[in-house]
Amino acid sequence: MANIALPANFNGKTPKIDPDNAAMLLIDHQSGLFQTVADMPMPVLRRHAAALARMATLCKMPVVTTASVPQGPNGPLIPEIHENAPHAKYVARKGQINSWDNPDFVAAVKATGKKQLIIAATITSVCMAFPAIAAVQEGYQVFAVVDASGTYSKMAQEITLARVVQAGVVPMDMAAVASELQRTWNRPDAEEWAKVYTQIFPPYQLLIESYQKAREVEQKHETLDSMRK
Repeated sequence: MANIALPANFNGKTPKIDPDNAAMLLIDHQSGLFQTVADMPMPVLRRHAAALARMATLCKMPVVTTASVPQGPNGPLIPEIHENAPHAKYVARKGQINSWDNPDFVAAVKATGKKQLIIAATITSVCMAFPAIAAVQEGYQVFAVVDASGTYSKMAQEITLARVVQAGVVPMDMAAVASELQRTWNRPDAEEWAKVYTQIFPPYQLLIESYQKAREVEQKHETLDSMRK
């Protein structure tokens, strides 16, 4: 029987995110690279990357960012990332394609003191996969956010998912990441988390509006249209 790949470095424990022991790596979310993305609509990818940064801020989670030759055709990092995570540390690379090959980047990750890494990057098959696999080899528990990472074809995405899972990386989607970080609605910043979900699936905003209107009717004792004379 063939061996089944298991999440790496969890030592039998449930492979889920611990917000108190995780750092977020947002890699190469650049305006030029975004123009190559074909496995999801570019505005969705951009919105998701920004939402991840916001999640990190709400959790007071360390964030490390980097870009691949941002002065060239790959373009600059989208500004929403540092706008939503002003505490993020940016690491300039000296041309390395794999961010994990840059000693300053690895040093910044190690300086967080966290053992779990939440990684999203463009393009998926290179900028996400390469450092994710390398981090697993160095003992980290790694979560790859697939729908906050974009690549040039659906085939490339599927091949990359197979590769990183074989290496022990845990693939996740945005809603799962948000839910594992948030944990409960019984928290003072619950409304801020609700706003995050509207960036993941915008129709959620309609649900919020309906709920807010229902509360307004109750609190203001508004007369229903059906009861008006």
